[in-house]
Amino acid sequence: MTGLKNNLLELIRRASTEMPEDVSHALIGALRAEEKHTTAEFALKTIRANIELAAKKNQPICQDTGAILFYIRGPIGCDQPAFEEAAREAVADATRKGLLRQNSVDSLTGRNSGTNLGPGTPAFHFTQTRNATALDVRLILKGGGCENVGAQYSLPDTLLGANRDLKGCRRAILDAVLQAQGKGCGPGVLGVCIGGDRATGYAFSKEQLLRPLDDRNPNPELAALEQEIVATANQLGIGPMGFGGRTTLLGCKICAVNRLPASYFVSVSYMCWAFRRRGVVLSADGENIERWIY
Repeated sequence: MTGLKNNLLELIRRASTEMPEDVSHALIGALRAEEKHTTAEFALKTIRANIELAAKKNQPICQDTGAILFYIRGPIGCDQPAFEEAAREAVADATRKGLLRQNSVDSLTGRNSGTNLGPGTPAFHFTQTRNATALDVRLILKGGGCENVGAQYSLPDTLLGANRDLKGCRRAILDAVLQAQGKGCGPGVLGVCIGGDRATGYAFSKEQLLRPLDDRNPNPELAALEQEIVATANQLGIGPMGFGGRTTLLGCKICAVNRLPASYFVSVSYMCWAFRRRGVVLSADGENIERWIY
């Protein structure tokens, strides 16, 4: 599986050092929209310089290379243990090369593995489909700062005045933005799941971060809510890094899944401006690259 390991190592390198085009375009648009000679404009110019320097020097965009989240779609019968073994080898190599920070610690002792390997690290999400003929592998490197400001709400919420409807969901999502302020390294992107249980709600909300920023939700109600959340958040004055300004969010992606009648969760995953998200389509055996995603 040497080819697979090397292909995954390149996926990690690109995710860590190169910003996806859709995110870069959104940040450029945000810079143009900010008032000139303000702290917000300065912050976005610094972000732009950071991105350019990371790509030029082949170094991580952010010092916190984050949690390592793999999402894999493949044909029925694909060898998941072999993939995980190759991915772990690639993660360890990327860590030795400085593409990933030594970023995985034992939760009880605080001991750092030094390799980014350990229980739950990296994380794998596999889906097998009958019509697949290749491996679709996507990777998110999610930093601790943005992970810390994720939020989950159980509706109704009397303090927010949020009922079990889309208006209530709107209140909960905007409250998450307000509570995050600049702590999530904004401008950020939200992944939101309406429904599910506490665990699956967060899982589905993170999967929303795999969507391109310029796509449209196929559900008209959710599409409208996504646009409204971004427009309203950008009027709150929080701005880049919490310094004030016109750009608090670059995007919001929302899904709805079934829930228990007794539960109504709204789960919000926040992604920072350093939106490390990359994907690659590999041959079914993982040995050859067919195309890059994002």
